[in-house]
Amino acid sequence: MNIYKNELSSSKSPYLQQHANNPVNWQTWSPELLEKAVELDRLLIVSIGYSACHWCHVMEAEVFEKNEAAEVMNAHFIPIKVDREERPDIDEIYMRALQLMKGQGGWPLNVVCLPDGKPVWGATYVPLNKWLEVLQQLAEMYREDKDQVRNYGEQLTQGIQQSMLVKLNRSPLQIEPKELDELVQEWSKSFDNLEGGPKRAPKFPMPVNLNFLLEYGLAQNNSEALTQVELSLDKMAMGGIYDQIGGGFARYSVDALWKVPHFEKMLYDNAQLISLYSKAYRHFKKPLYEETLQQSWQFLEREMLDPSGAWYSALDADSEGEEGKYYIWKKEELQSLIPNTEWPIFAAYYSINEDGYWENENYILLRRAKDEDIAQGFNFALSDLKSKVKTWQKLLLEKRKERIKPGLDDKALCSWNALMITAACDAYRAFPDDKFLNKAKSTAAWILSSQQKEDGMLMHAWQKGESHIDGLLEDYAFCIEAFINLWQLSADENYLHQAQLWLSYVLKHFEDRESGLFLTRAKNSEALISKGMETQDNVMASANSVMAHNLYKLGLIYGKSAWLEQAKQNLAHLKKQVIDYGESFANWARLALYEANNYYEIAIIGAEAEEFQKELDLKFSPLEFYFHSSVASELAVFAGRLQEGKTLIYPCQQGSCQLPYNSVQDFQRDFRG
Repeated sequence: MNIYKNELSSSKSPYLQQHANNPVNWQTWSPELLEKAVELDRLLIVSIGYSACHWCHVMEAEVFEKNEAAEVMNAHFIPIKVDREERPDIDEIYMRALQLMKGQGGWPLNVVCLPDGKPVWGATYVPLNKWLEVLQQLAEMYREDKDQVRNYGEQLTQGIQQSMLVKLNRSPLQIEPKELDELVQEWSKSFDNLEGGPKRAPKFPMPVNLNFLLEYGLAQNNSEALTQVELSLDKMAMGGIYDQIGGGFARYSVDALWKVPHFEKMLYDNAQLISLYSKAYRHFKKPLYEETLQQSWQFLEREMLDPSGAWYSALDADSEGEEGKYYIWKKEELQSLIPNTEWPIFAAYYSINEDGYWENENYILLRRAKDEDIAQGFNFALSDLKSKVKTWQKLLLEKRKERIKPGLDDKALCSWNALMITAACDAYRAFPDDKFLNKAKSTAAWILSSQQKEDGMLMHAWQKGESHIDGLLEDYAFCIEAFINLWQLSADENYLHQAQLWLSYVLKHFEDRESGLFLTRAKNSEALISKGMETQDNVMASANSVMAHNLYKLGLIYGKSAWLEQAKQNLAHLKKQVIDYGESFANWARLALYEANNYYEIAIIGAEAEEFQKELDLKFSPLEFYFHSSVASELAVFAGRLQEGKTLIYPCQQGSCQLPYNSVQDFQRDFRG
């Protein structure tokens, strides 16, 4: 029986709750705690992780649950636990510190800091003996040569602050298509032309990057980029990183084959991948993409949806203390479930062979052959095979429910829920099923009722009916993007005006006036050792790049040239990084793509406007920004364009419109070509 109970037991965060019974005297981050640390002159241990993080669990079991570790940590330090999903602003700063110290980062992120929060040492996972050795050395150094430790902390903090700064470029933005060709040509050197994705391991899906390559390939007619996207999406959907039975993607694969997943499932990955597969389906029209999208959507509704309408954050990698136990299978167990007559085709389909073998007699279900090839090889009709696959999936899913489930992180994050709205909107464009649009609307209603305050301020996190933590830039950025999407599909201008209200809030509370870029935290929020300014795109697009897209689109819709120019100027500040390091600035590169080509606002107005847009949306055209209205509107993009008895399609560029088309067929023939 565990007799320990620390301050984390009263925390809302599932991750912090996981550490509530450690003998370590963990405390939660607060300005008051740092003031206390300064008074006591005690070093801090800031340990950052998240609930689904496998190596966080390992370090807890091997280090933080041990009395010898707790004795050293409690005697010489103030230990602080941080949920990186609740406080990405804190994580951003200390991850930057670790990258400056070690050249790379990850989680768990463990940093020893001066009492005021300035870092002096950092690492990810550390085994017990090394952990004790390092802490004792640091405690001794701080006792015997405090000035040296302080000086190092000061220098490192200056490095963090400098690394957050953006070198400003006041010149007007100029982007040529050939510059983007050069960007992709350099990037393509790291393409894995056999398995898709980047030529390295571990291998992350990186939906932001694939989204850019898809849009670039279509906009600039580049077959190499499109081939890379198609190959990557095929291999991911057929690989072990994808849950072949229940749907949904794991965070990454530990190998270069998409075979062995790091089994946790994150909401932000699955939301973005639904968006990506939706767009890819609209171009490639592959049944695999529809199946992946629909099955992943079912997984999210089944396992990640709160009765309130909010979407949960994550499912753990571990169950019963073992990574992946919930998802893997013994051959004998599968044989006991699948009829003998079906076993050969089942085993071939899901690679119950050396391809799917993992370790300890366990198999990861994955696919190495296309459905058509399997069907042909076993003399099956394709439709019969697909019917069998659905039966197998249902059977194994029911059997899997008997197992102990991985832990669920049941907090809801505003920004990630906004990504789900965008995912639902993109799915609706590909498959105009009201279930997608209705779920987008209900998630939007949850944000407005649970996460927004009277003045337009958003809250970041929600747990069991309670909102907490002031909203960060990412919350506003992704919510604005989501509500623009909802307006495009529903024509309900309340969504658009809400997006505009949040934009005004961000300009007032987050804008760095010198650059026109935006801070991670509101200017009047808690002071940390460095101002955060997130500009680099990663697994998720950076909040600043999303804000640039928002300024661009809302500038076009409202006829606000100042917003349009701010978006372009912010891109101009980052242009060199975008062109030189496109893989790390892919969402900025999407905006550069629009500027380098003919980007059109497509205003559709008239009684049949919604049906016109649905038909046009079935084909993915990245340089066309659609919106519609069936009635007269005061918006600049619709002003004076409604004609009685007609539905018209107006191709426009920054408010200047060509003569309208009065049918989808004419528009597709003459404008799209």
